Amino acid sequence: MTTESLKRTPLHDLHLELGARMVPFAGYEMPVQYPLGVMKEHLHTREQAGLFDVSHMGQIRLHGKGAAAALESLVPVDIVDLPVGMQRYALFTNEDGGILDDLMVANAGDYLFVVVNAACKEQDLAHLKQHLEGRCEVEPLFESRALLALQGPLAAQALGRLAPAVKEMTFMQFRATQINGISCYVSRSGYTGEDGYEISVPVEKAVELARALLAQPEVKAIGLGARDSLRLEAGLCLYGHDMDATVTPIEASLVWAISKARRVDGIRAGDFPGASRIFAQQKKGVSKKRVGLLPLERIPVREGVVIHSEEGAVIGEVSSGGFGPTLGGPVAMGYVEATFASVDSILYAEVRGKRIPMRVTKTPFVPQRYYRG
Repeated sequence: MTTESLKRTPLHDLHLELGARMVPFAGYEMPVQYPLGVMKEHLHTREQAGLFDVSHMGQIRLHGKGAAAALESLVPVDIVDLPVGMQRYALFTNEDGGILDDLMVANAGDYLFVVVNAACKEQDLAHLKQHLEGRCEVEPLFESRALLALQGPLAAQALGRLAPAVKEMTFMQFRATQINGISCYVSRSGYTGEDGYEISVPVEKAVELARALLAQPEVKAIGLGARDSLRLEAGLCLYGHDMDATVTPIEASLVWAISKARRVDGIRAGDFPGASRIFAQQKKGVSKKRVGLLPLERIPVREGVVIHSEEGAVIGEVSSGGFGPTLGGPVAMGYVEATFASVDSILYAEVRGKRIPMRVTKTPFVPQRYYRG
C-alpha cells in the first residue's frame, strides 16, 4: 500500500508537527514514535501519562430496545445485564469458535457504544449489519468521531484538571462528559495495563482536545511502538497476532472473557457462534494454548519464531515478542502444545540458528494497575 492510499486520522498534521515518524498500520498512516523514542515513551507512560491517537479504531452505536440481546447473540459475553455506565470486553466468535475480533462494549443507557479494531472494523460492521438487521439500528461513527487514549498513573491527575468528574470513575466505567467544554464519551480503560482513559471526541474537536491534554505537564505524545511494548508487558492480546479466526477463546487463554451467564451452566448458556466447540474444549481441554514466555537470555524473541521442546521437537510458535522496558528484558507470548504449557516449563526458541531457553510464565509480566476505587 502506497503512502498516498493510506488513510489519515484527524491528528495527522499534529503528529507531523510533533516530529512523529509515520508508518503504515491497518490501512492508516500512524505515528510509530516521536523524537523521545520508543523506550522513553514506554517508561514515561508507566511513570506519568501518555497520549495515544487510536482514531483508526472503529466506533459504532447500536440503538433500540433489542440491542443488548441482539449483540449478545454474537458474543460469549453478558450484554443483557451489563449495567448502565459500564463497559465490558467482548469477542466476536465464528461457527467454529474462532475469534473474529475483540471489542469493547459500553452501556450508555439508550444505546450501546462499541469499539472494534482498526483492521477489522469494516468486516465487523458488515457482521453486525448482517446478523442484527431488524433487531436494532447499527450506526457507524467511523468518519464523525476520533478516539484518544490517555494512559498512565498520572492520567487521572492530568485529565481531572480539564474534567474533574472523571477522577471519580473506576475501571470500566463509561460516561458522557464535558472535557474543556467539548462533549466526549469517556471510559476508564485502556490497553497498556495502566490506569487511564479512552476518550471519544467529535472529529472537528480532536486536535483541540489533544493539544489541551498535551499541555498538561504529565502528558507526552506516545506512538505505536511503545503501545505495543506496553500491551505486551501487560499480557494483552493483539488481534491478528495473538488471536485470530483459527483460535478459540479457550486456546487463547481468554476463558475469563466468557461471562458466567453464558457458560455451559449459566442462565443464558450458549446461543452464540461456536458455543458447542468452546464448551467441549472447556470440558475436555485443548491441544494448544497461549502462554507467557520469558527468554532467559537478553535476546528478543520475535513473532513467528519456532518453539522447540528440550528434545528438539517443534511444539509451537511465538505470536508476540520484543523487549520489555519496564521489566528490563525480553518478553514474549506464543502458542505451544498443551502438554508443554505448565508454568516454569523450559522451552526453546530458535533465533538465527541459536537455541534460546525460555521459561513459561503467568501473565501479565508487569502488574496491571487499573483503578478499581
